[in-house]
This record gives sequence, structure tokens and C-alpha cells, in this order.
Amino acid sequence: MTVLEVPRTPMLPAGMYTPWVGPNPVLDTAPVTRRIGRIAGYLRGDRAFAQLIRFAAVGGSSNITYVLLFFAMHGVGPLIANVAGSVVSTVIANELHRQLTFHAAGRVGWFTAQWEGGGLALVGLGISTAGLAALEVWAPGLGDSMQAAAVLAITAAVGGMRFLALRGLVF
Repeated sequence: MTVLEVPRTPMLPAGMYTPWVGPNPVLDTAPVTRRIGRIAGYLRGDRAFAQLIRFAAVGGSSNITYVLLFFAMHGVGPLIANVAGSVVSTVIANELHRQLTFHAAGRVGWFTAQWEGGGLALVGLGISTAGLAALEVWAPGLGDSMQAAAVLAITAAVGGMRFLALRGLVF
């Protein structure tokens, strides 16, 4: 009998100090898998909250697309980079909203989604610009952090209105 073949005894007796005796424990992952499946099924559904989550995810990805395109084209000039980034990210976002967010690819055509969704984006841009201009008039000495909070609040309100308009009118 070699040293490797010597039977080993546990240092602690089986009881409250050792949760198991024998080989490694087997974890039951079925409840977690079922829960993830239910959440994924809910997020793929057509309920308003699931659509809102998808709407926010598409909005975040289109913002990332805008920033990447803006930086890529910044050498041409910031105005051209801004326009190109805005147009391309809006077209991508409208198509993703048509297909993923609202599952309307069978009901609404590409041109209609671009025309109406782009129009809503322009209205949202006008509302947010007017809100920021009003902020400059009504509170000219506002600090940087308060201005940033106001920009976030205005943008969130415009995004919420855009979600409701896209959900109710376009898709």
C-alpha cells in the first residue's frame, strides 16, 4: 500500500461543521433556470413594462452608436459629425423599435416607421431644446450639477413622451 492509497478520514466528524460527506455537492440549478426563463419570456412579451425596458435598451445602444460615429467623424467637423451621428442613430433606433421593441415589423413598414419615428425624434429635440432655453431664461445662475440634473429630467420626460407616442400612435 502506497501513501496515495492510504484511506483518509475526515478531520471533522460529519455533523454541523461539514455540510456534506462524500464527493462534491451537486447544486440544483433548475429553479434558477426556470426563473431566468420566466423573466426572459416576460421581457419578450408585449406588455407595456417589457416594451419600456426594450425601449430603454434600444435608446442606450443608439446613444452609443451616436457617440462612436461622432468621434469617428469628428475630423470632418463637429457639426457634420453631429448631424451624421443623429441621423444614423435615429434610423437604427427606429428600425430596432419597429422590430424589437414593439414587434411591429409585420404591421408597420420601414418607411412609415422612419418617417413617423423620425418626426417624433425631431419633436422631442425641439421640446428638449426649448426646455433648456427656458432653463437659461428662468434660472440663469444655475450651477453645473443642477443644469445636468435638469438636462436629465427634461431628456427623461421627452423619452417617456416619445415612448408613449411610438406605442400609441406609430406602432
